[in-house]
Amino acid sequence: MLNRYPLWKYLMVIIVIAIGFLYAAPNLYGEDPALQVSASRGAEVQLKTLDQVKAILDEAAIPVKHAAFEHDQILVRFTNTEDQLKARDLVASKLGDNFVTALNLAPSTPAWLEAIGANPLKLGLDLRGGVHFLMEVDMAEALVKQQDQMVQDFRTELRTQKIRYSGVRRAGDRVEILFRDEADQEKAIAHLRRLNADLTFNSEQKGNDFLILASLSEAKIKEVKKYALEQNITIIRNRVNELGVAEPLVQQQGAERIVVELPGIQDTARAKEILGATATLEFHMVDETADPQAAADGRVPPSSKVYTDRNGRPVVLQKRIILTGDHIVGAQSGFDEYSRPQVNIKLDGQGGNKMANFTKDNVGKGMATVFIEYKPVGEPGPDGKRKFRKQEEVINVATIQSRLGSQFRITGIDNANEAHNLALLLRAGALIAPIQIVEERTIGPSLGQQNIDSGLQAMGYGMLAIVIFMALYYRKFGLVANLALVVNVVLIIGLMSMIPGATMTLPGIAGIVLTMGMAVDANVLIFERIREELRAGRGVQQAINLGYEKAFGTIADSNITTLITCIILFAVGTGAIKGFALTLAIGILASMFTAITGTRAIVNLAWGGKRLDKLPI
Repeated sequence: MLNRYPLWKYLMVIIVIAIGFLYAAPNLYGEDPALQVSASRGAEVQLKTLDQVKAILDEAAIPVKHAAFEHDQILVRFTNTEDQLKARDLVASKLGDNFVTALNLAPSTPAWLEAIGANPLKLGLDLRGGVHFLMEVDMAEALVKQQDQMVQDFRTELRTQKIRYSGVRRAGDRVEILFRDEADQEKAIAHLRRLNADLTFNSEQKGNDFLILASLSEAKIKEVKKYALEQNITIIRNRVNELGVAEPLVQQQGAERIVVELPGIQDTARAKEILGATATLEFHMVDETADPQAAADGRVPPSSKVYTDRNGRPVVLQKRIILTGDHIVGAQSGFDEYSRPQVNIKLDGQGGNKMANFTKDNVGKGMATVFIEYKPVGEPGPDGKRKFRKQEEVINVATIQSRLGSQFRITGIDNANEAHNLALLLRAGALIAPIQIVEERTIGPSLGQQNIDSGLQAMGYGMLAIVIFMALYYRKFGLVANLALVVNVVLIIGLMSMIPGATMTLPGIAGIVLTMGMAVDANVLIFERIREELRAGRGVQQAINLGYEKAFGTIADSNITTLITCIILFAVGTGAIKGFALTLAIGILASMFTAITGTRAIVNLAWGGKRLDKLPI
């Protein structure tokens, strides 16, 4: 019989619509202004911290909607932003610098919806508010690190070839290698040129010393800078993921800058702490022949350097680096057999081989773990740039008990929270070069709410105009199209909420408005085709069937070409363009379902298979 769906197809339509409404439902519950308290390095959030926060707020008579200890941090919900802001200032001043007190927006989704993975739609920076950073990579430090690596590599290569040298050091933008005689100089320069085609080598004589001057070629400098920028972008993305920010934007701007946008974050303290941290590890051998006290007084062997441990005591370590944090691919915090905090390290294949080859020959000797950070000092100079101070601290000195491989642990960490932060930074990767924030903007939730209100207003006016037109022009069939239009919008919101990486932005709202017009356009094509068939003398049931069949090809062609455009926009676009492309693509797929399958199901139920002389169209 014409215009009758089998039962399974009606059930499919009902199930799809029900799932769409279910996953769109969390957006009705909104979000609570919240205060998030987490620990900075050297502190730990505990249940007694929650009691302390509650006492602070009770004393100030600030009403609290709900307060809980979740995932090693405290989340306090409020009924309005005024209480939230008052609480932030008060709690931050009372708890001190050991804790990070940040503003947040916590979803009010019921637990039963969260249990099935239904969460509110993620809003972009322009709708939810958040922070915008423009960061600049310190390329000078990236080149210095490359030159330091050259020093290490040259020493290793010359020792391997048993070529005698007096010393290897970095001098300005070059690396100098000193020799006692010319024969060793000539052998060394021939060997090094063969292994380092991307470096420039020159030889000269100063008094009784024969020198090789090695410098980076222009091509190598460009390569180092490009690598530093790309790696920093990758590492910042990893760190943002560790922060748990929904759909951030991290992208390159120019040759040395990175744009970072974090929707939903109003307090920049935690974000700046994690994003800007250049924490990494280095492993050095302990110089057991040196006297730490004599070294502290300035009598240090040429091949060694004085460091300090956490108690300020001097530790003499060999300059040679056994391994750097660049080889770390995994880091998890935990506890040892004595319930002391530790970080379990996992190395890549190359790092594991280096560690194994070194430790097998040095069992019984001391190896130190050096924690390195670059911290900004002083005010920005005339060029807007700040200087960085390299802070090095020995966090662990251990005796090598046996040959180590790609997995081992480091101890000597003060508390579990510090171990967690260290593991986070190491897992996300060490920045190739320090970065500094040259521009910082905070977009308040009130401005974001204005954008949402404006977007919803535009969507509402557009839908109202379409609904009135369709109802007047196509009568009852127009009402069917209007119902499908409402379902289409709900399906878009539901699908956007289900997709982990989907974010609604202001251009995304424009994409929904455009989709509404396209969805109605499909129904207009179908309804006009039905009218043509009726005018041609076809029966009612045949006109409905031919109207949907003949219009399908035109609708499919137009939507597929638009979908291809969306894919291209999403592939090559950034930020707002991606948001528009994604929303429009989802809208096209939803409109194909609602405008063709959905309306056909309603038309079949209302008029299909019945003896009718005319249609209300």
